[in-house]
Amino acid sequence: MSVKTQILTGAALESALGDVARLRITVFRSWPYLYDGDLDYERNYLAAYQSPGAVVVAAFDGDRIVGASTGAPMTDHAGDFAAAFSDRPEPLSEIFYCAESVLLPEYRGHGLGHAFFDAREEHARSLGARYTAFCSVSRPADHPARPADYRPLDGFWRKRGYEPLPGVVARFSWKDVGDELQSEKPLQFWMRRL
Repeated sequence: MSVKTQILTGAALESALGDVARLRITVFRSWPYLYDGDLDYERNYLAAYQSPGAVVVAAFDGDRIVGASTGAPMTDHAGDFAAAFSDRPEPLSEIFYCAESVLLPEYRGHGLGHAFFDAREEHARSLGARYTAFCSVSRPADHPARPADYRPLDGFWRKRGYEPLPGVVARFSWKDVGDELQSEKPLQFWMRRL
Protein backbone atom coordinates (compact mmCIF):
# COMPACT_ATOMS: atom_id res chain seq x y z
CA MET A 1 0.00 0.00 0.00
CA SER A 2 1.40 3.38 -1.00
CA VAL A 3 -0.61 5.64 1.30
CA LYS A 4 1.22 8.66 2.69
CA THR A 5 0.10 11.00 5.44
CA GLN A 6 0.57 14.74 5.25
CA ILE A 7 -0.05 17.44 7.85
CA LEU A 8 -2.24 20.21 6.48
CA THR A 9 -2.62 23.66 8.00
CA GLY A 10 -3.66 27.07 6.69
CA ALA A 11 -4.70 27.19 3.04
CA ALA A 12 -3.90 23.50 2.44
CA LEU A 13 -6.20 22.57 5.32
CA GLU A 14 -9.01 24.76 4.00
CA SER A 15 -8.77 23.24 0.53
CA ALA A 16 -9.07 19.72 2.02
CA LEU A 17 -12.22 20.38 4.08
CA GLY A 18 -14.56 19.32 1.25
CA ASP A 19 -12.82 15.93 1.13
CA VAL A 20 -12.97 15.67 4.93
CA ALA A 21 -16.71 16.40 4.83
CA ARG A 22 -17.33 13.67 2.27
CA LEU A 23 -15.24 11.19 4.25
CA ARG A 24 -17.12 12.01 7.46
CA ILE A 25 -20.46 11.40 5.75
CA THR A 26 -19.24 8.10 4.27
CA VAL A 27 -17.37 6.64 7.25
CA PHE A 28 -19.68 7.83 10.03
CA ARG A 29 -22.68 6.27 8.26
CA SER A 30 -21.47 2.94 9.69
CA TRP A 31 -21.67 1.67 13.25
CA PRO A 32 -21.34 3.08 15.86
CA TYR A 33 -22.17 6.58 14.58
CA LEU A 34 -24.95 5.68 12.08
CA TYR A 35 -24.74 9.32 10.95
CA ASP A 36 -27.12 10.31 8.18
CA GLY A 37 -25.07 13.39 7.23
CA ASP A 38 -25.29 16.15 4.68
CA LEU A 39 -22.78 18.59 3.21
CA ASP A 40 -24.51 21.72 4.57
CA TYR A 41 -24.12 20.50 8.15
CA GLU A 42 -20.54 19.44 7.42
CA ARG A 43 -19.57 22.88 6.12
CA ASN A 44 -20.79 24.49 9.34
CA TYR A 45 -19.19 21.87 11.56
CA LEU A 46 -15.80 22.05 9.84
CA ALA A 47 -15.64 25.85 10.15
CA ALA A 48 -13.94 25.33 13.56
CA TYR A 49 -10.95 23.87 11.72
CA GLN A 50 -10.14 27.15 10.05
CA SER A 51 -8.57 28.45 13.27
CA PRO A 52 -4.81 29.11 13.45
CA GLY A 53 -4.16 26.11 15.73
CA ALA A 54 -6.16 23.59 13.71
CA VAL A 55 -4.67 20.67 11.84
CA VAL A 56 -5.82 18.04 9.36
CA VAL A 57 -3.69 14.95 8.94
CA ALA A 58 -4.64 13.62 5.52
CA ALA A 59 -3.96 10.14 4.16
CA PHE A 60 -3.32 10.23 0.42
CA ASP A 61 -3.45 7.35 -2.05
CA GLY A 62 -1.83 9.18 -4.93
CA ASP A 63 -3.69 12.49 -5.16
CA ARG A 64 -6.86 11.16 -3.51
CA ILE A 65 -7.58 11.76 0.18
CA VAL A 66 -8.71 8.39 1.58
CA GLY A 67 -8.59 9.31 5.25
CA ALA A 68 -8.30 12.31 7.49
CA SER A 69 -7.88 13.15 11.13
CA THR A 70 -8.64 16.58 12.55
CA GLY A 71 -7.71 18.50 15.65
CA ALA A 72 -7.83 21.97 17.14
CA PRO A 73 -7.27 23.66 20.49
CA MET A 74 -10.11 22.78 22.86
CA THR A 75 -10.78 26.49 23.32
CA ASP A 76 -11.99 26.53 19.68
CA HIS A 77 -14.73 24.12 20.83
CA ALA A 78 -15.45 25.68 24.23
CA GLY A 79 -19.10 26.28 23.38
CA ASP A 80 -19.60 22.59 22.69
CA PHE A 81 -17.46 21.06 25.41
CA ALA A 82 -17.05 23.54 28.29
CA ALA A 83 -19.96 22.04 30.21
CA ALA A 84 -18.57 18.50 29.91
CA PHE A 85 -15.22 19.66 31.35
CA SER A 86 -16.65 22.01 34.00
CA ASP A 87 -15.72 19.67 36.89
CA ARG A 88 -12.23 18.84 35.57
CA PRO A 89 -9.09 20.49 36.95
CA GLU A 90 -7.40 20.87 33.53
CA PRO A 91 -8.00 24.27 31.90
CA LEU A 92 -9.45 24.05 28.39
CA SER A 93 -6.49 26.18 27.23
CA GLU A 94 -4.15 23.23 27.99
CA ILE A 95 -6.16 20.64 26.06
CA PHE A 96 -5.90 19.88 22.35
CA TYR A 97 -9.03 18.26 20.93
CA CYS A 98 -8.34 15.33 18.61
CA ALA A 99 -11.63 15.31 16.80
CA GLU A 100 -12.41 12.65 14.24
CA SER A 101 -10.36 10.10 12.41
CA VAL A 102 -12.09 8.84 9.29
CA LEU A 103 -10.53 6.27 7.00
CA LEU A 104 -12.09 4.27 4.18
CA PRO A 105 -12.42 0.61 5.22
CA GLU A 106 -10.02 -0.79 2.61
CA TYR A 107 -7.17 1.31 4.09
CA ARG A 108 -7.59 0.19 7.72
CA GLY A 109 -5.18 -2.09 9.55
CA HIS A 110 -1.99 -0.57 8.09
CA GLY A 111 -0.92 1.75 10.91
CA LEU A 112 -2.67 4.90 9.74
CA GLY A 113 -4.57 5.24 13.02
CA HIS A 114 -1.23 5.52 14.85
CA ALA A 115 0.06 7.97 12.24
CA PHE A 116 -3.04 10.12 12.75
CA PHE A 117 -2.59 10.23 16.53
CA ASP A 118 1.20 10.72 16.33
CA ALA A 119 0.84 13.76 14.05
CA ARG A 120 -1.96 15.37 16.07
CA GLU A 121 -0.17 14.83 19.38
CA GLU A 122 3.03 16.35 17.96
CA HIS A 123 1.04 19.31 16.64
CA ALA A 124 -0.57 19.70 20.09
CA ARG A 125 2.86 19.75 21.74
CA SER A 126 4.04 22.39 19.27
CA LEU A 127 1.15 24.60 20.44
CA GLY A 128 2.06 24.09 24.11
CA ALA A 129 -0.85 21.78 24.97
CA ARG A 130 -0.37 19.51 27.99
CA TYR A 131 -3.22 17.11 27.17
CA THR A 132 -4.98 15.62 24.18
CA ALA A 133 -8.59 14.49 24.34
CA PHE A 134 -11.25 13.07 22.06
CA CYS A 135 -14.76 11.73 22.44
CA SER A 136 -16.51 8.67 21.08
CA VAL A 137 -20.19 7.90 20.80
CA SER A 138 -21.64 5.55 23.42
CA ARG A 139 -24.24 3.10 22.13
CA PRO A 140 -26.04 0.40 24.10
CA ALA A 141 -24.49 -3.07 23.78
CA ASP A 142 -27.85 -4.44 22.67
CA HIS A 143 -28.47 -1.80 19.98
CA PRO A 144 -30.19 -3.55 17.03
CA ALA A 145 -27.77 -2.04 14.48
CA ARG A 146 -24.63 -3.26 16.30
CA PRO A 147 -22.77 -5.71 14.05
CA ALA A 148 -22.11 -9.10 15.63
CA ASP A 149 -18.38 -8.83 14.84
CA TYR A 150 -17.94 -5.24 16.09
CA ARG A 151 -14.80 -4.60 18.14
CA PRO A 152 -14.58 -1.26 19.93
CA LEU A 153 -11.34 0.72 19.69
CA ASP A 154 -10.89 0.96 23.47
CA GLY A 155 -7.81 -1.29 23.43
CA PHE A 156 -6.13 0.79 20.72
CA TRP A 157 -6.83 4.02 22.62
CA ARG A 158 -5.59 2.59 25.94
CA LYS A 159 -2.33 1.42 24.32
CA ARG A 160 -1.79 5.02 23.24
CA GLY A 161 -2.19 6.19 26.86
CA TYR A 162 -5.79 7.39 26.73
CA GLU A 163 -8.29 6.71 29.50
CA PRO A 164 -11.99 7.54 29.68
CA LEU A 165 -12.77 10.53 31.90
CA PRO A 166 -15.51 9.53 34.36
CA GLY A 167 -18.55 11.76 33.98
CA VAL A 168 -17.06 13.83 31.13
CA VAL A 169 -19.70 13.31 28.49
CA ALA A 170 -20.77 15.60 25.67
CA ARG A 171 -24.22 15.36 24.12
CA PHE A 172 -24.89 15.93 20.45
CA SER A 173 -27.86 15.30 18.23
CA TRP A 174 -27.87 13.93 14.71
CA LYS A 175 -30.18 11.86 12.56
CA ASP A 176 -29.38 8.17 12.54
CA VAL A 177 -29.58 6.24 9.29
CA GLY A 178 -33.21 5.16 8.88
CA ASP A 179 -34.63 7.66 11.39
CA GLU A 180 -36.89 10.59 10.56
CA LEU A 181 -35.68 12.91 13.33
CA GLN A 182 -32.47 13.72 15.15
CA SER A 183 -31.86 12.19 18.56
CA GLU A 184 -29.34 13.03 21.26
CA LYS A 185 -26.31 10.80 21.73
CA PRO A 186 -23.78 10.73 24.59
CA LEU A 187 -20.10 10.99 23.62
CA GLN A 188 -17.57 9.81 26.20
CA PHE A 189 -14.36 11.81 26.50
CA TRP A 190 -10.95 10.11 26.68
CA MET A 191 -7.75 12.01 27.55
CA ARG A 192 -4.00 11.57 28.02
CA ARG A 193 -1.22 13.76 29.27
CA LEU A 194 1.39 14.64 26.65
